[in-house]
Amino acid sequence: MRSVTILGATGSVGGSTLDLIERNPDRFRVEALTANCDVDRLAAAARRTQAKLAVVADETCLGALRDALAGTDIEVAAGAVAVADAAARPADLTMAAIVGCAGLPPVMEAVRRGGAIALANKEALVSAGALMTDAVRRHGATLLPVDSEHNAIFQCLDGNALDSVRRIVLTASGGPFRDWSLDRMKPVTPEQAVKHPNWSMGAKISVDSATMMNKGLELVEAHHLFPVGSDRIEIIVHPQSVIHSMVDYVDGSVLAQLGTPDMRTPIAYALAWPERMEAPCTPLDFAALGRLDFETPDLQRFPALRVAREALDGGAARPAILNAANEVAVRAFLDHRIGFLDIVAVVVETLGRYDPADPATLEDVFAIDREARILAEEGLKTHWL
Repeated sequence: MRSVTILGATGSVGGSTLDLIERNPDRFRVEALTANCDVDRLAAAARRTQAKLAVVADETCLGALRDALAGTDIEVAAGAVAVADAAARPADLTMAAIVGCAGLPPVMEAVRRGGAIALANKEALVSAGALMTDAVRRHGATLLPVDSEHNAIFQCLDGNALDSVRRIVLTASGGPFRDWSLDRMKPVTPEQAVKHPNWSMGAKISVDSATMMNKGLELVEAHHLFPVGSDRIEIIVHPQSVIHSMVDYVDGSVLAQLGTPDMRTPIAYALAWPERMEAPCTPLDFAALGRLDFETPDLQRFPALRVAREALDGGAARPAILNAANEVAVRAFLDHRIGFLDIVAVVVETLGRYDPADPATLEDVFAIDREARILAEEGLKTHWL
């Protein structure tokens, strides 16, 4: 049996991972589960899977978690350090599904342990890409991308040398406002932005999809996972979300990974890698599908793509600033503090106000992240609130 730790067990990816594990009790056992503050769902999952450890990041929730798991042999702990300690425990696979830069410390603990990490936290790689990939090589860890796009590229590469790749093509759904004008997008509400047309995701990533910042972050992530050079990574809008990404080889072959938009497909691939396992996903009906459409992304209506590429080309500190400012701006939008089009404006202003040296250590990354968040909040108060 393969032992699994799930960092972020109560989120969208964590829930899908648990679904697959519980469907295959003869293949997996759970070492540890972590969550931020959702004690009820964490405790219920720990009971169902007979996890050895349950950790809640919010220390004020420790008593409630202890009460919820009373009468079991499940260990309980709380706090950021405890989450990192959970990631450091021996496990065959660690599912890294904590949203945001908060997922970076536990992911790095899993990397240092040298195991397999199924990476669903794009922000960690965006903020500390070179440091993380260097650590992966140094500790003999294996990164298995879980984002549907990067998982698709991983499958299409299938061990082929990167020098045989002409370009990597990231597909984007275009989000719920793909055809909307800027004037129409200006009054968009959080309730509208979180309604993705194809995927079921958490609020933050749904908003990122609506601004297309998610594709900008995925561009940075792809640059680190598949180092072919940023100029050889393209983005194409594909509204049906059936082709999850493609690899164009020097011999003219283009390999694409297709599937219904269900995160359980890439998660199953990571759980079973290097084998495959059954997942309860609806098979593609090509006759019903009928057609596949592609569009060039509009950088005027979705400037996040341009801003992210400029940040990637500007040095290792710039993506960390981009990510931190975007997290602050998205949170402000979800709290009805700023408008939809203000999200990218906050990011651009923060990038313009802060230009530190490239990070040499994780402490440098955290310092850049903290300062960028402070500046983003200051910008909110000065120009938007």
